[in-house]
Amino acid sequence: MYLNLTGDTSSIIDGFNILAKSLDVEKSDTGYPIQVIQRKGPIYISNKNGQGEIHFDKEIHFFRGIGLWLENFEYKNEFELTEHPQFETSGAMLDASRNAVLTKEGIQSFLRQMAVMGLNLLMVYTEDTYEVDEYLYFGYMRGRYTQAEMKECDDYARTLGIEMVPCIQTLAHLTEALKWNYAAEIKDTADILLAEEPKTYEFLENIIAAASNPFESNRIHIGMDEAHQLGLGNYLAKNGYRERFDIMNDHLQKVVSITEDLNLEPMIWSDMYFRLGSTYGGYYDVDATIPENVVASIPDVQLVYWDYYHSDESFYKTFMQKHKDLKSDPIFAGGVWTWNGIAPNYGKGLATSEAALTASKKEGIKEVFATMWGDNGAETPLTTSLPVLQLFAEHTYNESVDCDQLKRRFRFCAGAEFDDFMCLNQFDETPGVSRGNLHESNPSKFLLWQDILLGLYDENVKGLSLGKHYEKMIPKLKEAKKNNPRWDLLFDFYAQLAVVLSVKADIGIRLKEIYEADDKNGMELLVDEIRKLKKDVTELRNRHRTLWFSMNKPFGWEVIEIRYGGVISRMDTVEYRMKAWLEGQVSKLEELEEERLYYEGPFEMPEGSLGRNLYHGIVSASPL
Repeated sequence: MYLNLTGDTSSIIDGFNILAKSLDVEKSDTGYPIQVIQRKGPIYISNKNGQGEIHFDKEIHFFRGIGLWLENFEYKNEFELTEHPQFETSGAMLDASRNAVLTKEGIQSFLRQMAVMGLNLLMVYTEDTYEVDEYLYFGYMRGRYTQAEMKECDDYARTLGIEMVPCIQTLAHLTEALKWNYAAEIKDTADILLAEEPKTYEFLENIIAAASNPFESNRIHIGMDEAHQLGLGNYLAKNGYRERFDIMNDHLQKVVSITEDLNLEPMIWSDMYFRLGSTYGGYYDVDATIPENVVASIPDVQLVYWDYYHSDESFYKTFMQKHKDLKSDPIFAGGVWTWNGIAPNYGKGLATSEAALTASKKEGIKEVFATMWGDNGAETPLTTSLPVLQLFAEHTYNESVDCDQLKRRFRFCAGAEFDDFMCLNQFDETPGVSRGNLHESNPSKFLLWQDILLGLYDENVKGLSLGKHYEKMIPKLKEAKKNNPRWDLLFDFYAQLAVVLSVKADIGIRLKEIYEADDKNGMELLVDEIRKLKKDVTELRNRHRTLWFSMNKPFGWEVIEIRYGGVISRMDTVEYRMKAWLEGQVSKLEELEEERLYYEGPFEMPEGSLGRNLYHGIVSASPL
């Protein structure tokens, strides 16, 4: 469609040109006329008597507005719509520290999606995946971003009305950065910096400068979360015991001093203050008591309240009030739940986001963002985050959001069918799992990676016919691929995952039953089935690889590929062991003689959960 934009276009025309291709529009003096007006106030769009209008305040409001205008123009001759922004800032934080590092083009693709949705903040979470000239091993072989790459992304973002804010760590979560010899003198524990050590602050000066240099924004997220063993490692040996409140605040004062010298405005995750004030070290302890002198000594930082777990609005309101008692204008960070396993947990992500964003508006929170973590190897593609990001966007411009509105906007903004994306939720919301999967089960992950001969999770899923559950998903996902050509690689991968799980989910259970029945014919047939399964897993790995390389740098893929290699290699051994038994070379298979126990831990296992685990706890009961 050709559009003739007139009026206040100088601040938005470059961004419009970036989005034109994905919106299937082009600027032309002979195109459909749209008057563009920049002024204070809500977003307003209309089309009357052959003339369009878009009124906007911030640039991001225009980009949402042009999307709304085009969406409405598709099915209405005349229309008008007003939206009142509910937050000053709303956006996303994508994880580039759990092996998957989006390419520059991958980040820019996200920025285009965000602009049409109307989201105006992006953080790229980098623990060590950014370039620091002084430390050659910082981010070595981890796909670290160059300063030039980050500057190019920042320039691109600003053209679209989006602020990019560097997001790093300056206390804990630094295992990968501190594992090299250069860091021997600056670490307290394997993942925590050594407070009160001069060389630590020299290190922090360098990494903060490097992280912030490429960005126009003067804001920076300096982390400070989950330093559970603060002061209990090398610090304890060097300085003796000291109250961790005091260590934390003194360290934070020094880091803030560094940011002040660089004219930066820092924000931090808030959990350490609440954990240290809790009798059991919990973040969400409503009875946590933070001493008044500690509150008074918190330096000039903005607190980020992160909470991905609660589905009741009242809890969020309570904790938002507690944050206000510490510091005014806290930021809220919710969770997309891209980190549950190999598939997104939309049930949890949508339920918690709905409650949190509703509470945020009632509590007057001005800034919100959605986190997209990639825990345990970033097995779930970050593009699966889009439905939850759409929910954030719709709450950003509406007092309330209904399902039809969400689906309609997702169809326009993402070029996809919302219900087809929701099919991915069925990988983990299976029989035996409570509605919404609020207990965070991840059967698709543990069934994919678990060993067929050992079957650590077989007792958890016995009798649930999960193979049939996944078999029913196959045609749905193949149809989803047809319905969503823009996302064909994504659905191609997940359709093949369903193919693999339709067999692998139950095969260990059947193997043990056949062995215990001394069924030689059944065992022969199972050998053939495992050979075919091995080919299906190889195809899954190939499709996953294609999807990974379509958006991420190559670094980190080797970890996922090793996992696939482990599954394939162990199937060779399964076949080897089965043949040995069939041919009478061994009288018994010790792995199948073992009683199958219900897998307990390491996470809470309430009713309605089949279990949740990380890779090393899935593949073997032995240390990995």
